[in-house]
Amino acid sequence: NNNNNNNNNNNKANTTNKRKRDDTPPPDYKLKYTLQGHEMAISSVKFSPDGQWLASAAADNFIIIWHAITGQYDQTLLGHTQGISDIAWSSNSKYLCSASDDRTVRVWEIATGECLKVLKGHTNYVFCCNFNPPSTLIVSGSHDESVRIWDVKTGQCLKVLPAHSDPVTAVDFNKDGTLIVSGSYDGVCRIWDTVKGQCLKTLIDDDTNPPVSFVKFSPNGKFILTGTLDNTLRLWNHSNTKCLKTYTGHKNEKYCCFSTFSVTNGKWIVSGSEDHLIYIWNLQTRNVVQKLEGHDNVVLSVTAHPTQNIIASGSLDTTVKIWFDL
Repeated sequence: NNNNNNNNNNNKANTTNKRKRDDTPPPDYKLKYTLQGHEMAISSVKFSPDGQWLASAAADNFIIIWHAITGQYDQTLLGHTQGISDIAWSSNSKYLCSASDDRTVRVWEIATGECLKVLKGHTNYVFCCNFNPPSTLIVSGSHDESVRIWDVKTGQCLKVLPAHSDPVTAVDFNKDGTLIVSGSYDGVCRIWDTVKGQCLKTLIDDDTNPPVSFVKFSPNGKFILTGTLDNTLRLWNHSNTKCLKTYTGHKNEKYCCFSTFSVTNGKWIVSGSEDHLIYIWNLQTRNVVQKLEGHDNVVLSVTAHPTQNIIASGSLDTTVKIWFDL
């Protein structure tokens, strides 16, 4: 009998501990800087992995590099001939890749502002791109419904994956670079073997099958965050393809709004929204813990600083905003 009681007590203690972890004080982000340099809608904002830079890309064909902490302008990267939908940093923060309506992916060196490579092969707008962790490969997704894998050094296309039956909206590598996740307006999220180019798994919401507007691996690589055009974010365990959590309250029915993980002061999910706000959820409890007001139009993109409590956002209102939780 005594043993049973002890077990029960242990279980109770475990439950209490779990609950405590969810009681993280809510974030208190406040607007610090509004950055004006773009002339058209901001499609993508990304902090560099070393936390030094913030890159923004827009429909005006330009990429602007800003100092992450001070919001000061650093440089503009020129070369794309049509609007840019996505940008991504290399793991060493020295290079940036960009996906454009001009059907190319470009690779930029930040120190010089030089375009090192133009990756050509997609037959329609390129909508999304990402480096693998060693930054030897780039994955891109396009309105041509394919996912391409590129060799960064040579600029050669290594693989064309016949990934989807509608435009590809997001692509991401996992933590060790062995997997790629892709999402599409066809309502399907697929997981690919990077080396073989084979589809390993498919994540799908069987009931409603809404268009997938965003996908991203969690920092530990165990989960996948998806955004769908039914005003919902979902967190999936990709090893058993089960949906673990859903996050709602924001508005997302038309645009591909980015979402991300914030892990510097509690575990949050952060997303842009079509009601001009930025939403922050407690990852565990799924509660909205803060809404950030300041933009005058749809917030398309959000990014979380790697080490400090800083969030940046980009909007159709043509501004980039930087928010601090001090």
